[in-house]
Parts: sequence; structure tokens; C-alpha cells
Amino acid sequence: MKATTLIALATLLGSSAFVAAQDTPAAPTRPARTPRAPTAEQIKEFDKNGDGKLDETELKAMQDARKAKAEAMQKANLEKYDANKNGKLDPEEIAKMRADREAEMIKKYDKDGDGKLSDEERKAIPASERFMGGGGQGGRTGTGGRRGGAAGGATPPAAPPAAPAPTPAPDATK
Repeated sequence: MKATTLIALATLLGSSAFVAAQDTPAAPTRPARTPRAPTAEQIKEFDKNGDGKLDETELKAMQDARKAKAEAMQKANLEKYDANKNGKLDPEEIAKMRADREAEMIKKYDKDGDGKLSDEERKAIPASERFMGGGGQGGRTGTGGRRGGAAGGATPPAAPPAAPAPTPAPDATK
């Protein structure tokens, strides 16, 4: 009887140790972001040694400047649009900010005066303004100009409509 109890106890302890030793599932990891190549404007501004490209020091300076500009814009947007003064932009406040930005971009870049930005007019917007939300109509206005930008980022574009189901071919045997 002692042997049976000892075996049962050993089995219980062994299985407990096995369960305790199992790894918890790892959190899903994001794929690594591929850095965008610097624009001609950025190279002109940050290429201090004049070699036509950005070395590590120049690239770091560009990234630091972009971060500082984004933080300054976020602070300015909070000051201007945070109506309830809770320290963040709520959906209604973001909608107001986007509407104002849209109107500003149309006023500045709508060359044909139709009240909206065509693809050609959007392409004419400098990259520095596109980064900060100058995408015009098409879901890219607002601070950040991309998902996860300052003050909550832009709304991601809607998913494309699903393709219609294929129509079955008529039965040729009838």
C-alpha cells in the first residue's frame, strides 16, 4: 500500500512539474516595419555632408526632427481642439480637427475650385504636409496622416467591398 501511495504521489508531483514548466504562449509580434526611403526634400534638408544620401547621423537627425514636429503638432492640437480639457482628443474633437484640416487643405491645394482634391492635386501636396495629414479626401486627413499618428491617428480606410459570388453556369445537359 505504501508503494502504491508513493507511486501515486510521485506521478502527481511529476505531472505538476510538467504543467508548471510549460511556456505561456508568446504574445503575437508585429512584423518589422520597413523604413521609408527619405524624400528628396528630406535629403536636401538633412544631408549635411552633401553626398546626396543620409548617413546614420543625418537619418537620426531627421527622425528626431520629425518626432519633435509631431509632438509639437499634437500639443497644438490638444490646445486647440480638446474642448473638455481631459488631455486627449475624443472622437468628436478628432472629427472637428479633421474637418478643419480638410478645409485648410482644400483651400490651399484645390486648384480647379471644385471643393475637393483630385488625385493630381493630392500629388502636388509636399511630402512634409502629407506626413502631417495632408492627404486630402480619402481618409488620410487629421494629425499624423497615417494610422497611429499623433492624437490618435487617422481612421484606417474602409475594407474594399467583397467580390460578388460567381454566377453558376447554365447546365448544358438540359
